[in-house]
Amino acid sequence: MNLAALPKVDLHCHLIGTVRASTFAELARREKLDLPDPPERIYAQVNSLPPDPKLYLDTRIPVPQGRSADEPEVSYSLFQVSSWVLQTLRDADDLTRITYEAFEAAHRTSNTLHLELSFDALTEHQRKLGYATVVEAYAEGIRMAERDFGMTGRLIAAVDRSRSGEEALEWVRTVVEHPHEYVAGIGLDNLETAGPPERFAAAFRLAGEAGLRRTAHSSEHAPVAVNTVTCLDVLGCDRIDHGYFVLEDDEVVARVRDEQVPFTVISTTSRRSWRPWRRASIAAMIEAGLNVIPASDDPGMFPTSLAEEYRILSEDLGVPDERLRAMALAGVEACWLPEPEKAALRRRFEAELAAAG
Repeated sequence: MNLAALPKVDLHCHLIGTVRASTFAELARREKLDLPDPPERIYAQVNSLPPDPKLYLDTRIPVPQGRSADEPEVSYSLFQVSSWVLQTLRDADDLTRITYEAFEAAHRTSNTLHLELSFDALTEHQRKLGYATVVEAYAEGIRMAERDFGMTGRLIAAVDRSRSGEEALEWVRTVVEHPHEYVAGIGLDNLETAGPPERFAAAFRLAGEAGLRRTAHSSEHAPVAVNTVTCLDVLGCDRIDHGYFVLEDDEVVARVRDEQVPFTVISTTSRRSWRPWRRASIAAMIEAGLNVIPASDDPGMFPTSLAEEYRILSEDLGVPDERLRAMALAGVEACWLPEPEKAALRRRFEAELAAAG
């Protein structure tokens, strides 16, 4: 099967993580940002070091305890690089540009037909623009991509779990008070060990009351399945980002299999030493019958693409073509488009899959 031509949906993609090295370089020069290395070299050396290895001594799928052979001599964490990129985004035109480029790359590299992008709370200089202006700038990038590439897209307002519950509630209140047709829901990101999901119950409850959909990074950094249960039962999430450590609890595995909870998974991570563990975990999730949907996460910075994530599943993990096609269709079912648009996307997928044979 031609995996690059397979129609795809990407439901787990961070906007800042899509910014091209060339775009970052151009904006950094414009802003005269003082960097320790040229932007292209920084991108090539993105490598987030793992947290305390003692947390992962007895996991069912062994987590590597040391560094891997492909780790660069100088490492830049994903969070540090993302912070630098954010500093270069001056105005609404910059925000529209990076959004459009994210869609363009997804279209050209992976035949992605629908993309949902997570965006973070406003930085200090973005606050001068205001939430409504910032979101409209992102939305304009999506509209341009819909026109040029025939794609659809939505936005996800991300809650930073390293912040307090009160800060999260205030951020979600801002989202709710400024509804926008392209903002479909909220997510919960940053290091799972920095903030347990129950801290954000009030913020997620407010989002649910406002009709926003909900997802969360879970069972990714904390080696427990219980966080995923909390995300489903307390936060009201209808899909889970990552979720690899659900494998630690057979009862949770049975539940999420029976409920066919969508898990957006990525084989490539900025923690290079963890990539073999990630891939083994995804293979085990697939073997257990979980509803696994490939995603790209931070494709500009890893680097990867959605097509590359499907290739890894096919060639490295041996996932058969029929299962890959089912994953692509599962992405349609799990997306946050309104039902009429989702039905149209489903018909388009089915037509393209039938034509591919």
